[in-house]
Amino acid sequence: MTVPEKDTNTMRALQGLENSSSSVRLRVALAVGTTPDPRFVDKLIERCAIEPEFYVREMLTWALTRHPSSMTVEKLIDELRSERTQARSQALHTLSKIGDRRAWPAITRALLTDADDEVARSAWRAAVVLVPDGAEPELAGVLSTQLGRGKRETQLSLSRALIALGELIMPTLRAATTNLDPLVRAHAIATERLLRDPDAGFEFAIEEAKRVVALGRTNEEG
Repeated sequence: MTVPEKDTNTMRALQGLENSSSSVRLRVALAVGTTPDPRFVDKLIERCAIEPEFYVREMLTWALTRHPSSMTVEKLIDELRSERTQARSQALHTLSKIGDRRAWPAITRALLTDADDEVARSAWRAAVVLVPDGAEPELAGVLSTQLGRGKRETQLSLSRALIALGELIMPTLRAATTNLDPLVRAHAIATERLLRDPDAGFEFAIEEAKRVVALGRTNEEG
C-alpha cells in the first residue's frame, strides 16, 4: 500500500522537529507555520516544552499562532498544569501571542506568583494581554505582591506589566512605597518613575529609587 505524499511529508516534518540540528528544527517549524495543518499542533506544543534553543522556541510559538485558536488554546491551557517549567512558560508565552481571552481564567494567581522566574514573567506578560475590562485592578493587586522579586530582568518585566495596566496602578504602587521591605519600596518607586517618564530607563529609575529609600531610612533614624 502506497502512503499518500501528503502523509509522507507530514511524517517528515514531525520527525524534523526532533532533528539534532537546531537549524533543521528552525526550518521545519517555519515550514509548518507557513502551511498550517491541524496534525502538527500536538507536536508543536510538545516540542515547545523541551526545545533548548530560544529562537527555535519562538518559531514554534509563531507556528502555533498560525493555526486557528480553536485548535490550540485549550491544549495550551492544559500545558499550564505541567510540572515542567518550560512547558508552563512557553505555553503562557504562546497564549499571550495568540491573544484569545478565553484563556484568561487559566492565568491563575499560582502562575502569577510561580516560584520559577521565567514562568512568572511569562504569566505577567500574558495576563496584561488577556485581562478583561474591569479586572485590571485585581490583577494589579496580585502583581504588586511580586514587587522586589528577583534580579533586574525580572523586576523590569514586572514593572512593564504593571505599567501596561496604566494609571490605575498608582494606588497600588503608592501603598507599596510604605512596605517594610526596602526592595519592595525601591521597586515600587522605580515603577512609578517609569510610568511618569518611560524614557528614564529602568537602571536610572531603580538606582534613584534606592537612594530615595535610603534617604528615607536615614531621616527616620535621625
